[in-house]
Order: sequence, then structure tokens, then C-alpha cells
Amino acid sequence: MHRILWLFLLALLHVAAPAQAEHPSPLKVVASFSLLGDMVAHVGGETVEVKTLVGSDQDAHTFEPTPDAVKLIASADIIAINGLGFEPWLHKIIKASGTKAKLLVVSAGVTPRAMKEHEGHEKHEGHHHHDGATDPHAWQDLRNGALYVQNIYGALNAARPDDASAMKERARTYRDEILALDQETRAAFASLAPGKRKLLTAHDAFGYFAAAYGLQILAPMGISTDAQPSASNLAALTDQVKREGVTTFYIENMTDPRLTQQLAKDTGARIGGTLYADALSAPDGEAPTYLAMMKGNIKKILDGMK
Repeated sequence: MHRILWLFLLALLHVAAPAQAEHPSPLKVVASFSLLGDMVAHVGGETVEVKTLVGSDQDAHTFEPTPDAVKLIASADIIAINGLGFEPWLHKIIKASGTKAKLLVVSAGVTPRAMKEHEGHEKHEGHHHHDGATDPHAWQDLRNGALYVQNIYGALNAARPDDASAMKERARTYRDEILALDQETRAAFASLAPGKRKLLTAHDAFGYFAAAYGLQILAPMGISTDAQPSASNLAALTDQVKREGVTTFYIENMTDPRLTQQLAKDTGARIGGTLYADALSAPDGEAPTYLAMMKGNIKKILDGMK
């Protein structure tokens, strides 16, 4: 009896052994932009091989897909996209590529916000958002970031159940880090007087951030991205900064240093550095990962408001 059982076990081991030895090749995940690529890599670890379509410091709104992008998508197992209208160019290439990949919309379950249109503030070139359009920048609220992680884990787990436990552990650790930063951030902003919680930035990507952490966003008066502001625009902006008691401003499109220096001189406000909205920096920059980007933005904004 024992001998038969023993042989049976040996036979089972024999069947199981070769399957164990061959590591399945990594899941090919194509992420629409740098931030998602980072999040997928965090959760997936060795289970995934991540390629990103819109690289660091590039604008996903105005991205022009290349033949390489179509090829990447054609051979992907999973395509991770933000959704909420962030990648309008993507659906065409998914169709054109004939891919069999599963589509992972990481923002599934997010409560979407509408874009705010500001008077006297023309929109970015390339940001063709209309009144009432959905604001896609949901990751700027860290609680949504945690939801992204859950959605990513769900999709990777479905595709590679064998690696689920390692991925679950990584997803949990990562989610905990994101939620800890969320708690810290809420507390930090809550400790400031409401009058100080004003954010002057020309980028319309911080709606979720402001709503989550109790800030008021001021759109700079008379600034548009395509033209250098005139003397009268600069005067309007100077008045606004003084009237609102803004001590720091973050205006990414005011690339002319003379203008920002003039504004700082006229108002006594200081330039608070670059905020990262849609794209990570290069790996050696100051926002190489989602968490580093959020921590950096939060620190700059808090320092400016204190």
C-alpha cells in the first residue's frame, strides 16, 4: 500500500517538476503614460515587463502616436490606461493594432470631477477641455491613487494568479504608503489657516488635489500659454496676488524668467518651483515615481503656504 502511494507521489512530483522549472515569461504591460508605468511596475514586480507610451516630461494630452506605439500595443497582454478622457488618441491605435490585450482602466470606481473653466484664462494648447468635461487628473488625490493600485492588482492577479500572493503583498505595502501620505497631507493642510490655502497655478490639473486637501485654486488673471502677458495683464496678475495674499506662485507656463522675476519683485511673492501634474521627471530628476512626485508637490505647496 505504502509503496503504491509512494509511486503515486513520485509520479505527481514528476508531472509538477517541469512546470515549476519553466518560469512563464513576464506579462507584457503597456502603460499609457509614465505615472501608470511606475504604478504597474510597483505592483507587478518581476511578473510584469512594463513599457510606457508617453515618456517622462511628455504631455499625454498632446501625444502623437508613432508606428512603434502601435507595434507595442499589438504585442501587449494588458494595456493600462487612465481613462476619464485622458488618452483620446489611444482608442484609435488600439483598434488599428488589432491587439488581443485586455484593457485595464485604472481609474475605474473614481468619482469624477468636472473641469472648471476660468474667466479670463484661456486653456492650454492641447488641453481641449470644454465646460463640464471630466477632469482626468484623478491621481492627484492620493485616495484615488490607492484605488488605482487596487485596480492594477486586480488585473494582474486575474492574468497571473500563480504570482498573486507576492503581488498582493506588494500592492498592500504600496497602498499603505499612499494612504499614509494622504493622512499626513490632510493633517498638514488642515493645520493651516483657510486664508493661506490658496494655490495660484496656471495648470488645470490640481482640481482633485484641491478638493481632497481643502485648497482653493486661483487661476492667474490674464495669463495664457500662447502669448507673453502684456503690461496690463501683468498688472492684473500683480493685483490678484496682492489682493488674495498669495505668498508663493507656481506658474509653469510663465517660462520667461524676466516675467516671473518682475511679478516676484512687484508683489513680494516668491516662485515656489515646478509642480508635476501629468508626467514624472526623468529617473534622475525630482519626481521619478508617483509617490516622489506627490511628496515633492505637497512639500512645495506646503512650504509656500507656510
